[in-house]
Amino acid sequence: MNKKEVFEQVSYMEEQIGQLYQQLGDLKTHISELLEENHRLSMENHHLRNRLDNETTADTGSDNGLEHDDVGIGEGYDNLARLYEEGFHICNVHFGSPRQDEDCLFCLLFLNKTK
Repeated sequence: MNKKEVFEQVSYMEEQIGQLYQQLGDLKTHISELLEENHRLSMENHHLRNRLDNETTADTGSDNGLEHDDVGIGEGYDNLARLYEEGFHICNVHFGSPRQDEDCLFCLLFLNKTK
């Protein structure tokens, strides 16, 4: 092999490495998106399982008359409180988006204002 062929071969390998590096970056981005979606769906699944467990225990339990105690507050407050307990934001900052494990101070402040 002469020097020109060696140089062309090294240039070709360098180009292939660049393409592989680009593909690796794209794959890394796609994997991070999948991991974020998986985490979001796991959280939503966790909240739905908790809600299902709470509903099944509430259906088997007796009626303690708790619904009649909050007549003055209203149905809207109950709906917002239910949404918050199901794991969704009710504050104006993140309304409707799924909450993480921790409580949202904006949501809690809003719930306390409406009482």
